Amino acid sequence: MSVLFVTGTGTEVGKTVVTAAVAALAARDGGPVAVLKPGQTGVGPEEPGDAAEVVRLAGAPAGALTTRELARYPEPLAPDTAARRSGLPQIRPEQVAEAVAELASDHRLVLVEGAGGLLVRYDDQGRTLADMARAAIALGLPVQVLLVAQAGLGTLNTTALSAEALRARGLPLLGVVVGSWPREPDLAARCNLADLPAVAGAPLLGVLPQGAAAVGGAPFREIADASLAPALGGVWDASAFTAAYQVPPLRPATPRHGS
Repeated sequence: MSVLFVTGTGTEVGKTVVTAAVAALAARDGGPVAVLKPGQTGVGPEEPGDAAEVVRLAGAPAGALTTRELARYPEPLAPDTAARRSGLPQIRPEQVAEAVAELASDHRLVLVEGAGGLLVRYDDQGRTLADMARAAIALGLPVQVLLVAQAGLGTLNTTALSAEALRARGLPLLGVVVGSWPREPDLAARCNLADLPAVAGAPLLGVLPQGAAAVGGAPFREIADASLAPALGGVWDASAFTAAYQVPPLRPATPRHGS
C-alpha cells in the first residue's frame, strides 16, 4: 500500500491526465486503486469533475478503480475562496487524511489529486495540499509526492520553488512528470529534459504527450505505459528520451582575421 499526492507547478499543467495515467497502470497491474479529489472547483452538482475524467481515461475494469470527491464548489477559484463565496464548508487537512487512511485500508495505491499548485489554500487558515500530506504522514501512512510540470520556458523556476517548498515541509518528492509534451518541442523544452530533474532534486519519471487525454481505455493505457517510468508502472526510459532530444552546445563563432 502506498499513497501518492499529485500536485502541479500551477493550474492546467496536466495533473488529471497524469493521475489517470498512474491509476490506469496500477489498476492494470493488480489494483485496486483509489483516486481522491479533496476539493473540486468550477463544476456544477451534476457535471463531471476530475474524478470522472480519471475514470474515463483509465478505463479500468469494475472494482479496480475507486474515486471519491470530498467537496465541490461551483466557481473556478482557489478552494478556500470558492468555499467562502458559495457558503459551503471548507476542507480540513485532517478530513483528507482520514479519507486517505480509509481508502488505504483496502486499496494498493491511493492517489490524491490537488487543485492548482502545492500551496493553493483550502481554508481560511491557509492550509494546503502540503498540510494534507503532512496530516496523512502523521497517521503513519507512506506518503510521497509527484510533481507535474510544464515542458517549456518558465517551468524551471516553478519546479524549483515547488521542490523547495516540499523539502521545507519534510515531504518526499518521488519525481517529476511533464504533463504535456509538445509535438514539436522548442529549444527550452528540449533543454528542460535535463534541467528539470536537476532543479527538482528528483528524477524525471515521465513525459505525457500533448493530446493524450483525447483517448481513453486501452489506447490511453498504451500511452501511459510508453510515457511513464518503471517507478510509476510504465516502460519509459528517461535517459533514452533525453538523449533523443539532446541539444548540441552552442559554439562561439570563429573570429574572422584580416578584415
